[in-house]
Amino acid sequence: LYTQDGERVEVLLNATTRRDAFGTIVGVLGVGQDVTAMKEAQVEQQRVANDLTLLIDTANAPIFGIDKDGKVNEWNRKAASITGYSKDEVMGKDLVKTYITAEFQQSVSGVLHDALNGVEKDNYEFPLYTQDGE
Repeated sequence: LYTQDGERVEVLLNATTRRDAFGTIVGVLGVGQDVTAMKEAQVEQQRVANDLTLLIDTANAPIFGIDKDGKVNEWNRKAASITGYSKDEVMGKDLVKTYITAEFQQSVSGVLHDALNGVEKDNYEFPLYTQDGE
């Protein structure tokens, strides 16, 4: 819809058939809800999400993410560059079991478990396996 001033208004429409006393269709009754602000917020939210995704992907530091089960769900370009594993290769795999050296698996697992429970850890150093096995 457009306002008298020519501004666009986003409307969520529910349309119902109108019938007369004999059941004959005589028209449609439309009930609309102005969802312009909601649509604008969604567009802004998507823009911010895209900006954050770009920031993570192009950062000059390796950035990875895991889900609650420890499976990789984020792997930026720098992580791929350092390890030799592409994002497609690591997504969905267990980070600790697959990419952390044996002697650090327990401690890294603990740090990640704590983080998943709201306890953050800064400056924790650990080795990652590269595709070359280093």
